Amino acid sequence: MQTAPALNNAILLEGLASEVVFTQDATGRYLSFYWQEAEKYGLFPEQIQGQLMVNTFSPIALDSYRERIRLVLSRQLPKRCQYEFGYQEQKFLFDLVIAPILGIDGSTDKVLVMGRQVPYLTNVAGQEAEMLLGQDPYYKLLTKIAKKIRSTLDLDTIWHQTVNSLGEALGVDRCLIYTYDRETKKLQVQAEYVQEPFRSVIGQRMNLTEHEYLHQSLLRREPVVMEQISLDTPDTFDQQSEMLVATCYQNEPNGLISLQQCDRRRLWSVAEIDLVADLADQVGTAIAHATLYKDLQEAIVQAEEASRLKSQFLANTSHELRTPLNGIIGFLKLVLEGMADDPEEQSEFIQEAHKSAIHLLNLINDILDLAKIEAGKMELDLSPVRLEELMRDLEDFIKNQAEQKNLSFIIETPPTRDSIVVYGNYQRLLQILLNLAGNAIKFTHEGGVTVSAEIQRKKVKFHNQEFPGTVKVQVADTGIGVSLDKQDRLFQSFSQVDGSRTRQYGGTGLGLAISQRLIEAMGGVVNFYSMGEGLGSTVTFTVPLYQEPVMVSTPEES
Repeated sequence: MQTAPALNNAILLEGLASEVVFTQDATGRYLSFYWQEAEKYGLFPEQIQGQLMVNTFSPIALDSYRERIRLVLSRQLPKRCQYEFGYQEQKFLFDLVIAPILGIDGSTDKVLVMGRQVPYLTNVAGQEAEMLLGQDPYYKLLTKIAKKIRSTLDLDTIWHQTVNSLGEALGVDRCLIYTYDRETKKLQVQAEYVQEPFRSVIGQRMNLTEHEYLHQSLLRREPVVMEQISLDTPDTFDQQSEMLVATCYQNEPNGLISLQQCDRRRLWSVAEIDLVADLADQVGTAIAHATLYKDLQEAIVQAEEASRLKSQFLANTSHELRTPLNGIIGFLKLVLEGMADDPEEQSEFIQEAHKSAIHLLNLINDILDLAKIEAGKMELDLSPVRLEELMRDLEDFIKNQAEQKNLSFIIETPPTRDSIVVYGNYQRLLQILLNLAGNAIKFTHEGGVTVSAEIQRKKVKFHNQEFPGTVKVQVADTGIGVSLDKQDRLFQSFSQVDGSRTRQYGGTGLGLAISQRLIEAMGGVVNFYSMGEGLGSTVTFTVPLYQEPVMVSTPEES
């Protein structure tokens, strides 16, 4: 005896004019059920509704059936298939269409299954034939390939397993897998299966703006079959028939599989198309997981390297802090204990203690500045700054250091009728110039240091304000230089090109990193150039030009 809800559902489903109709959720639980032959076998809707398939009327290949429901829901496309169901020692073969049910909010978490019962086929021995899809060879192949792909988190292995397995299984002339770069809108062949005598296309890059059929294949969730391909177009690899399907993760494409027949036209079977479509879902997920794992591994390596650099930085910095601190304590102790022979020597001790204190203060300021920058708490008040004042103060501070090392120190500015005014923070710009010029002198033993400025008349925007150009400041020296393979470390926080060399010359190695952050905060760019060790170095930075000066014309220009 059927209950009222079950009876109503049965009447509703019967109205769909199909021999068997039922609805299920994503787990395969029956939500409603109708089969016109059900009562003949002792089946009633109230026995089935709300039940999981494993407990009642159930497909023999249950895992395959559940996977089919998952694919229908994820791709939001119906699928036709054949499955054998069992109930109380009885078996029934059904030809079914599984379709997603679209909810009011656009979600798809239920399916509608409709179909008919079909008779079993028998062979000459009278035995039941193997089911087409419940236990078909393509499903077994899909399971086998998917197992290989899921067993690794290495992208190269996933790519090669995919093309080799599909290429061999379907007997194609070429099977390719492209990676998809969303930013550049380009595809690149990462792995291929190719038979002789057809050429290899590994590494080929394809621009989607020039290959519309590839672009359309990425946008679709179903395989695209190309049976009419013009061999005169540059976007082909001599294929006469091609099947394309995008690999996706969370509805976003991350690759493209291409199966190509080059020696003849090929009619792709429904089973082959289904196999490739189902495998593409598995590959898309595997690629996403492997990419995430690769990114995680790189992040771990970077974190370990950052930790190592910080440890090295702390070791070097502690040495740098102790050196001036010991100098202060030592010279003051000599004064306090009356070790000076005369007032002149006592004054000399105090001056040395003062120099060490200034050096210690500069080291501490560097560390505090970096801490503020790393925490995002560095605030700069920007205003017009006269370049000539900056250069004059720089010379006052630095020239004596150059003279003590018998180095030349030259400042060159463009000839103008009025002042060159830049837009920035005076104290920070002076700090940057002192740091760059101080470094140049520290690492130069002969020759000299030249600081020059150049006006670049190209309008720039910064902080929603337009400026007539930039001033490019250059600090060049004839010092020890930096090898080409180590120059990328110069601007890294806590990184030093050579820890032993930094210990030899003194300093924390933070100068360029701090200068770069400060210049970027003022709308400029810092660059470093060196042809190699012993060939000197040049550091340049730009800062917005507040107002364009009137240039002094040279005789050639007049």
